[in-house]
Amino acid sequence: MNEFWVLLTGSLVGITCGLTGVFLILRKTAMIADAISHTVLFGIVVAFMITQSLSGFWMLVGAAIAGLLTTFLVQLLQSGGLQEDAAIGVVFTSLFALGVLFITLFAGNVHLDVEHVLMGEIAFVPWDTWDILGFSMPKAVWMLLIVLLFNILFLFFFYKEMKLTTFDPVFALSIGLPIVAMHYSYMTLVSLTTVAAFDSVGAVLVVAMLIGPAATAYLMSKSVLRMMIWSMFFGITAAITGYYLAKLWNTSIAGMMAAMIGVIFMLVFVFKPHDGWIWKMFKRIKLKDTKVHVES
Repeated sequence: MNEFWVLLTGSLVGITCGLTGVFLILRKTAMIADAISHTVLFGIVVAFMITQSLSGFWMLVGAAIAGLLTTFLVQLLQSGGLQEDAAIGVVFTSLFALGVLFITLFAGNVHLDVEHVLMGEIAFVPWDTWDILGFSMPKAVWMLLIVLLFNILFLFFFYKEMKLTTFDPVFALSIGLPIVAMHYSYMTLVSLTTVAAFDSVGAVLVVAMLIGPAATAYLMSKSVLRMMIWSMFFGITAAITGYYLAKLWNTSIAGMMAAMIGVIFMLVFVFKPHDGWIWKMFKRIKLKDTKVHVES
């Protein structure tokens, strides 16, 4: 039964992050997910300092605020003339360092540490449960299901607006769509997804799941909807194969899941029909042989 909960948690991380990561890739803001996945530590620690509680609700609130703060500060620095990657680097390192400092000063006696946030331990998921409406499931599963529901509802109601503000922001602005509000709403979802996932699997796997499956799906898809489906599929595949390989080789489960995301991406990049690296190399060789034959 414990294996089932671990596999379900990993699959839910793959589904939730895979769905959320699609617009990060399309908007070319993938690296802000890396920043948010680390700066939410600052939000969680501040939430603990205020409430003296490690409940899932206050973690989500603190993470959402930290994610919004990260996004706001990056936008502020960009508007001041700093390049986006530099702005992300400054905000990311500063807020993460503050989170580490606050843990050392104010949360040294509770189960809240940098290693747990970065690496997580998905194998311990089945022993931390919540009883809600008569159902007992691991806390990570409840949190991921709740955040997945938020993501689905957001995309259901604002799918067209997200597409328009992503591909043609000038036109979206001209017809009165609230581009800034959509951006910050989406970044709030990224923050909630991040904290719901890294409590069990760590920030490293969260970043991999947010970027890797969506980037792989981008290579496979010609539409946003298909990209979402492929992204969730690749996330689930990486979670399941990573778990069994980690069990076979007795290594880190989260680390192996993240490694499988990279493996899947490279397989698609190299072997994808018509557009893959092997296929393009074969076409170049064939074209070269044709030119030589014609010239001779």
